[in-house]
Amino acid sequence: MAKSVQLEVITPEKLFYKGEIELVIVRTLTGDEGFMANHAWACKLLDIGEMWIREKGKEEFRIAALANGYIDVKDSIIIYTDAAEWQEEIDAGRAAEKKAAMEAWLNQNLAGEADPNEIARAKISIAKQATRMNVAAGGARRKR
Repeated sequence: MAKSVQLEVITPEKLFYKGEIELVIVRTLTGDEGFMANHAWACKLLDIGEMWIREKGKEEFRIAALANGYIDVKDSIIIYTDAAEWQEEIDAGRAAEKKAAMEAWLNQNLAGEADPNEIARAKISIAKQATRMNVAAGGARRKR
C-alpha cells in the first residue's frame, strides 16, 4: 500500500474535501501534475481542469471539476479553488447549454467592438463548462 497524505480542498463557500489520499492529480498552468506523500514542497497555480483523487486504500479515482486556484504541497496538501464539483453533482445538459450560449455570444462579438474583458470571461466560461462536461462523462483521462 502506498503512503498517504492529508488532502483538503477549500472553496470560498466550504471545505469541499478532507481525507487521506495516496495521489491527487490536478491541472496546473503547465499541465497535469500528480502529488503524493513525501512530495517536494511546492506551491503552484491551478488552471481550469479535472482533479483526480485516489483515496487511501482504494483502487478507483474520484473525479471533480476545479475552477482555478492553487495547490500548496508540504507535509499535507491543500487546494484552494474558486469552485469544485464532484462528477455526480454536475448537470451535463445544463453545462452543454451554457457552453453553447457562450460560444454563440463569442462568435457574434469577436468581429465587433466587444469589451476584451467580456471576451476573456466568455472564454473562461467555455473552458469551465467543457471541463464540467468532461468530468460528468467520466473525465478526459479515461477517454485516452
